[in-house]
Amino acid sequence: MANTPHGGILKDLLVRDAPLHSSLVEEARELKDIFLTERQLCDLELILNGGFSPLEGFMNEADYLSVRDTLRLVAVNGQRQGSLFPMPITLDVSQDDISRLSLKEGVRIALRDPRDDAALAILTVSDIYKPDKSAEATQVLGADDIAHPAAAYLHNQVKEFYVGGKVQAISAPTHYDYVPLRYSPAELRAHFHKLAWRKVVAFQTRNPMHRAHRELTVRAARQRRANVLIHPVVGLTKPGDVDHYTRVRAYQALMPSYPEGMAHLALLPLAMRMAGPREAVWHAIIRKNFGATHFIVGRDHAGPGKNSQGKDFYGPYDAQELVTQFKDELQIEMVPFQAMTYLPGTDEYQPVDEVPKGTPTADISGTELRKRLRTGAAIPDWFSYTGVVKVLRDSYPPRPQQGFTILLTGYHNSGKETIARALQVTLQQQGSRSVSLLLGEELRGDLNPAIDRAITPEQKHINLQRIGFVASELSKAGAAVIAAPVAPYEKSRQAIRKIVVGQGGGNFFLVHVATPLEWCEKVDRRGLYKRARNGEVKNLTGVDDIYEAPEDADLVCDLRNDTVPEVVHSIIMLLEGQSLI
Repeated sequence: MANTPHGGILKDLLVRDAPLHSSLVEEARELKDIFLTERQLCDLELILNGGFSPLEGFMNEADYLSVRDTLRLVAVNGQRQGSLFPMPITLDVSQDDISRLSLKEGVRIALRDPRDDAALAILTVSDIYKPDKSAEATQVLGADDIAHPAAAYLHNQVKEFYVGGKVQAISAPTHYDYVPLRYSPAELRAHFHKLAWRKVVAFQTRNPMHRAHRELTVRAARQRRANVLIHPVVGLTKPGDVDHYTRVRAYQALMPSYPEGMAHLALLPLAMRMAGPREAVWHAIIRKNFGATHFIVGRDHAGPGKNSQGKDFYGPYDAQELVTQFKDELQIEMVPFQAMTYLPGTDEYQPVDEVPKGTPTADISGTELRKRLRTGAAIPDWFSYTGVVKVLRDSYPPRPQQGFTILLTGYHNSGKETIARALQVTLQQQGSRSVSLLLGEELRGDLNPAIDRAITPEQKHINLQRIGFVASELSKAGAAVIAAPVAPYEKSRQAIRKIVVGQGGGNFFLVHVATPLEWCEKVDRRGLYKRARNGEVKNLTGVDDIYEAPEDADLVCDLRNDTVPEVVHSIIMLLEGQSLI
């Protein structure tokens, strides 16, 4: 039978509040709203379906401080000590939100899905408090170091106040991807019961799985006469991870390799914190709520990598040690992750610590795998499965098939648009991919004498972010994108880089057309600079708005000294050096 939920009762708020559904829907229509962030949306879904049992809402200050400092909720109903729960689950708001929504104790507020505005729950405010973010990072993550992605998120994106309170469930978030693979804890427990699975080993992952992972999970299941739950995270993971769409397709390609009836794939909408030891305990509690009896804890489980001093945030076995410390309370058996290695002589995988000294072994690191995907080099069958490799190659094609964005920045009339058009023709001549030109001048209508309204610096920044989004979408589709706005601000150029590289996984190159302002103004046949100095055009870069010269350009040119063909040739050489053409 499935494991007992954490705290003894599965807090499935959707089932609990189903009789009140109609009245809650009507009430939500009249309430003020909080539109949730992606992390808050993930957290709320697992509060509503019982994945975070025994929680029934977002933590009040007393629970928050207790969890932060002791890994426990506040004791209730005569408990000797509070329930083990290692991760703060909080709803952050700004001072403006508090004022605009009139938030105070007792106020009821609708929590809405930002994707479709659907009301998911009603929260009754119990308190509003201001967290010490540095203390939270130090206690929960082990260090207040922005090299940790959760610390960076805490300081840069989390708002200054937390709102505590229990919630009443209206509806779970609607998902349109991989719907058959999404189970609530109650649904997964019912599935285990239907199949008469008495022991279930849960495997947590945020990465694609290969043969070593399959061998590890099969070995763990056979040793315990159990079945396997592949339970990957499809919420927020570590920045730079493989997107969940690709990963789920890879998991689906892997599943037929398991013995018939041994394994099941289900998706977990969790927003990870990459908190190492605490995260491992949290993951164990969540899998216990989903019905698992065993949980695999890996080496450096949920570790974020290196800190600001270049050292690992956590020790390799810190997570396993903390889970072991709480094993009696957790009531889910930890299965230590065994590093597996391939033995070419016998064509099999074995745990590293069981391989006799001197036996030939073979492994492919994550870095080597990414290199082979990038270059199109062969990935051997002993490492992964044909279907998994195909999924990864489709999502991460070799460099010559990848899209890229070239951002040319410089003053108006610096020659950047001329270079952009010439580069477009050159790339189109090669015919290897589609080429898109985004001139995107932030001046827009200001070249028209009838339009004299000013474009503010903030409007320029927003327009440049839009260019970055369009460039990212085109790059993801394999296009060559040439963008040539003025892009005067460092923050705007970095935003474009982040959007292209981060969201699209694309290749980004910055070209600074450093033709000086005096020359740009001297050869200005359209008289734009003259009109700006006469006050007819406002916020023109170089006249009454600044230009922050980039210090990280991949190429710098000056059309006083460089010809357009020379610059285009240099850009082509830059692309060839990265195997993109």
